[in-house]
Amino acid sequence: QLQLVESGGGLVQPGGSLRLSCAASGFTLSSYTIGWFRQAPGKEREGISCISRSGGSPNYADSVKGRFTISRDSAKNTVNLQMNSLKPEDTAVYYCAADFSFLPVCFMTPTPYDTWGQGTQVTVSS
Repeated sequence: QLQLVESGGGLVQPGGSLRLSCAASGFTLSSYTIGWFRQAPGKEREGISCISRSGGSPNYADSVKGRFTISRDSAKNTVNLQMNSLKPEDTAVYYCAADFSFLPVCFMTPTPYDTWGQGTQVTVSS
């Protein structure tokens, strides 16, 4: 069974950091394009970062560029999202997703992604 599980969410003060992990079972993450998305209450799901299967430069949404970093840990079969300088507007449920299309690029829209995790809550508040 192909499954993604996010972890690492929680409550953090503005300016703080969190590191989210996306773990896979049933497949090897390094073989696929992986995206991180978030959804705040009442808002659409937003693509925030992705890393392609080809190993090219990751993509970031303007809202997180310079603060968030996506990376692969092949030994642990995870894709991580390091989030620094967190702001209250970063509060959302964060999801990782896998694109099995074998395209060499990654997309910041939900459409190409086939498998999704259940999400992890990130709350930035003082």
